Amino acid sequence: MRTLPTRRTARLFAPAIAALAALSLTACEDGTGTKDEGASAPVSSPAAAQPGKTDSGRPATSTPDEKAEGTKGTEGTKGDDKAAPDDAKASDSAAAPENRVLCNGSNTKVTAQPVPRPLNHMLITVTNTGSKLCDLTYYPVLRFDEMQWAPTAAKETQPQAVTTLAPGESGYAGVLLAAADGSGDGGATAKKLTVAFQGRTPNSDGGATATPPLPAKGVYYDSSLTVTYWQQSMDDALAW
Repeated sequence: MRTLPTRRTARLFAPAIAALAALSLTACEDGTGTKDEGASAPVSSPAAAQPGKTDSGRPATSTPDEKAEGTKGTEGTKGDDKAAPDDAKASDSAAAPENRVLCNGSNTKVTAQPVPRPLNHMLITVTNTGSKLCDLTYYPVLRFDEMQWAPTAAKETQPQAVTTLAPGESGYAGVLLAAADGSGDGGATAKKLTVAFQGRTPNSDGGATATPPLPAKGVYYDSSLTVTYWQQSMDDALAW
């Protein structure tokens, strides 16, 4: 029997080899053959899509360093949370009735000084020399020398809240001594000033009075004499 040349035999068997390769690939895809080692792994898996889990689907565990970082952050937050209640408690404690007193001549330093502007005005300054908060209620009750009447307060100067002084802090009141146009009457020059303080209710006794010194030449006043309510700032006291 005559043998075919080798090159011709290869051409005849090439289609058969290709068919066998196709069958082998089909078997792998159907799960009936050997697993194709060349197949690539999926880009993502259900486990990878869930934060905090490993590829096996089990919860991920933190390393000691990560746990330390997490603990530190938690403790820092707790520390901040504790700070606010402590600050609020301190504020409430300072505002408690037993830690607040009335400002008067026994726990303050009082000065009375005429000012160039506004015209015919004087500034009364009260500085808290005590160790507690003190309240300046309503307005000062002034008495020059031995006069038998007290000046009224300008209602429009009443502040929204009581003027409260921390230790070392100052409060103010402005005084209109005389009418700028000379319309006031009963003018006199005073050499002495007494400042009385009011209590928690209008016209009640607020405690010890103060007698701040006046300029050596005295202070001129007339029937226009008017005071402001106690103010937290000097500018507000002299704005009227």
